[in-house]
Amino acid sequence: MTFDITRRTALRGLAATAAIAGLAATTGCGLAGAAEDKTITIIATESAPYQEPLKIAKELLAEEGWELKPTFVTDIVQPNIAVANGEYDANFFQHGAYLEQFAADNNLELEASFYVYSSPAGLWSEKHASLEELPDGAQIALPVDPSNNGRGLKLLAQAGLIEVDESKSVIELSQRDITANPKNFEFVEVDQQSLATTLPDVDAGFMFVRLAAEIGHTPADALAFESIEEALPYICLVAGQPGFAETEKGKALQAALQSPEVEAWFQDYIDGALGTPWDRDVAADFEQWKPKG
Repeated sequence: MTFDITRRTALRGLAATAAIAGLAATTGCGLAGAAEDKTITIIATESAPYQEPLKIAKELLAEEGWELKPTFVTDIVQPNIAVANGEYDANFFQHGAYLEQFAADNNLELEASFYVYSSPAGLWSEKHASLEELPDGAQIALPVDPSNNGRGLKLLAQAGLIEVDESKSVIELSQRDITANPKNFEFVEVDQQSLATTLPDVDAGFMFVRLAAEIGHTPADALAFESIEEALPYICLVAGQPGFAETEKGKALQAALQSPEVEAWFQDYIDGALGTPWDRDVAADFEQWKPKG
């Protein structure tokens, strides 16, 4: 594998710093060794945009003396609980809106560490070629979790097929905020990981672009698709306990996951549909889209 010299130097420096910290730990308390300090544990979604970048990061980190130990799961509850409990250093499975909602609902001390990839979404159908073709009473699948529920509704409202309370932000929007539904659409709420398998059974369904890609769909054949700005709260990220991003582990993990090698992988995946907005300020973005008050 070809390594970027600047990033490689940065990783080596981080590894050296961690080794010094580990030595200090052994002389201070006697038992905490440097090898432990150079192990990064992360729990992530069992899906290509999470698994493949972590495989690349694991190899890059190993070259510099770090050990990355990923665990892959299919649910969207365990990763945040596990990190909050200190079972893992970080997780990689969610976007900002979900992190904020889940942490607030469960009183967890978690924060976004850094971005990895953008996660736009859209509406697809295996029965109809356009939104205008959706019949009266059409069944439309939406994700059940509150942070994603309103995204499909927003796309339908933008197309003029329903009306919603415009005072609500997309991350707060739900079926309760529908003010007009002239075609009597029926909304079927399912777990977000089941949206792809549900699509053949409904008239249309909301999906993240990566889920759509897994069943052969692309942004080009979507009935409606989010713009970059509309998808701002939905950039997928690494999260950890407060302050993780500033630790040597956090810095090393960020350098590896934001490497040229990982960027190249995303450019090749789904024709580059998943962007790498690494130059964005996470905290500033959160302040921009988080509901006020």
